[in-house]
Amino acid sequence: MRFSLALYHTLTVSSLLRFASLVKGSNHHFSSFNKTSRLYSAMDSCDATQQIGFLGQTEAQNLDIELFNEYQFSVDQLMELAGLACAHAVAQAYPIGNSKTNRVIVICGPGNNGGDGLVCARHLQLFGYNPDILYPKRPNKDLYNRLVTQCEKMDLNFIEEVPNPEEMNRDYRCIVDAIFGFSFKGSGGIRAPFDHIISNLLKVTETPILSVDIPSGWDVEKGDVTGDGLKPDSLISLTAPKLFAKNHCFRVHYLGGRFVPKALEKKYNLNLPAYKGQDCIVEL
Repeated sequence: MRFSLALYHTLTVSSLLRFASLVKGSNHHFSSFNKTSRLYSAMDSCDATQQIGFLGQTEAQNLDIELFNEYQFSVDQLMELAGLACAHAVAQAYPIGNSKTNRVIVICGPGNNGGDGLVCARHLQLFGYNPDILYPKRPNKDLYNRLVTQCEKMDLNFIEEVPNPEEMNRDYRCIVDAIFGFSFKGSGGIRAPFDHIISNLLKVTETPILSVDIPSGWDVEKGDVTGDGLKPDSLISLTAPKLFAKNHCFRVHYLGGRFVPKALEKKYNLNLPAYKGQDCIVEL
């Protein structure tokens, strides 16, 4: 295997030794290479986020309140921008290209994260993907009802049960985790039906998972405290990265939701990176 000169400069001797040991002990050469490649990419991603400001749970909630009350954004307006960013993240991280399938599964929770997932699925269809939507716990609110109607009118497929891990490994290009957002409080555990869904997702080994804003089951500030949360391949942070991401790295980490006013960015000391051109996401 060949490493770039830049990678040699960034790796310590001890990490090189750990890599050599990992490769030597692996019975699956490609799998080992894939895992270590993800490690290096995650290290780069983690380094890139160190200069960015992070939001705790209260700060994230307060920033949203200011967007709604002071700047007069509506929930569905921000949801559309966030969901579009999520779709761009999927398309960039998991392009269809020569993939064996264009199917993706978008798993939506009962709150705003689930709404982001519904918008994401709608845009993914327009990007050439074939989304299945699992939306097991639907709030009876006008906003979410309209999002469901939009998906149904565009002939997106809603499924009733989470596929088994074998099916998800075989049939899907990627899985979008839009179950829980930054308001999730894990003190009471993960309730049905999402406990069963997450349990199945934890058994998926071949199909990558992209989490929206926070991996489901994680504490927004402390991370995967119980060890029962999802283990995503990639993450898209919305508005700004949340505090857990300061100490957790992913193969790819995007920032999306290009709508934060400069005054709020300054107020919350976010120091957000510049987006390129008209892009609605940026890789951290």
